[in-house]
Amino acid sequence: MFTLHHCVSARSFRVLWMLEELGAAYTLKVLPFPPRATAREFLLVNPLGTVPAFFDGELRMTESAAICQYLAARAAPTPLNVEAHEPAFGAFLNWLHFGEATLTFPQTLVLRYGRLESAERRSPQVAQDYAKWFHARLRTLEPLLATHDFVCADRFTAADVSIGYALLLAEYLGLSAQFTPAVAGYWQRLRTRDAFQRALQAQQRAAIEQGVSTVPAPDTPAPP
Repeated sequence: MFTLHHCVSARSFRVLWMLEELGAAYTLKVLPFPPRATAREFLLVNPLGTVPAFFDGELRMTESAAICQYLAARAAPTPLNVEAHEPAFGAFLNWLHFGEATLTFPQTLVLRYGRLESAERRSPQVAQDYAKWFHARLRTLEPLLATHDFVCADRFTAADVSIGYALLLAEYLGLSAQFTPAVAGYWQRLRTRDAFQRALQAQQRAAIEQGVSTVPAPDTPAPP
């Protein structure tokens, strides 16, 4: 049994989506956002005060892309994993970490300086600059996705989960209208997957049961 500490549609959604893709048994603990400020007792679970905090027995992990890689490898053989002997192994690792390190990072600054900071600390210029940064890096996927349904190995993998979360966050931040055609088509394929929809439903249900707001973060739109 896995345990996932999660905030609605935060980075930990990657892990929740992976668990649903794998059909794994898990316990979902939903926290108000941001937990380091709104649920101080969570610091005893994860001193970083961030989600995800993922447990597999005594093992604790806190990096969403790494947890996706761990779950895929642990469940192997599974189509969600690309193994070292496969030609697409390097591309798999690259796109898996691209989703977090390259795509999600600039969006966190858009979120912080466009919505989460107090009015006097907000910076529209910073938010706009990092939105442009996000779109510039996202456009590098357009040629690949114009000829492939998924980013590597000609199948849906954990790398698509990683990138897919960045597209979900873009939807919440109002950045999806600028998706290029192939990226927009890719996002539509991802968001209609059964496991993605189950993950949305699971976080909604758990948040309500645990008395946590179902809104992803202050001033962000509801899930698609």
